[in-house]
Amino acid sequence: MQIMGDDEAPVTGINVTPLVDVCLVLVIIFLVTAPILNQTIPNVDLPKASVKETAENSKTVITITKDNRWMINEKECLQKNLAGILPGQIKKTKQRLVVIRADRQARHGELMLAMQTAKNSGARSISIATIPTEQRP
Repeated sequence: MQIMGDDEAPVTGINVTPLVDVCLVLVIIFLVTAPILNQTIPNVDLPKASVKETAENSKTVITITKDNRWMINEKECLQKNLAGILPGQIKKTKQRLVVIRADRQARHGELMLAMQTAKNSGARSISIATIPTEQRP
């Protein structure tokens, strides 16, 4: 079957305009996505971590209760005396690890103060004690 135009001549060519439109859209998509695919992720040497309990004598524990009572290794102390007592306690341990046990209802500022004081007192690492989610009431 032949398609006739206005002058009754047969159409023998193919309309390439839709094909060119599709090809141009694909080229634009490739131009936009190529830089994203070419980005390199920097190689970072992450520290190794283990989930094991340390011996009780190899860490210093700071406890903050919800009513703002402070303890160092289960001995009550005043918050203002923390900076004077903590360096001596940290030096007694090999790893210089400080574990902060803060009640969920303790103020965020108190936790930050404990972390800053531990850092200034010579702690090499600071950990915040938590309970695994499956053990929470």
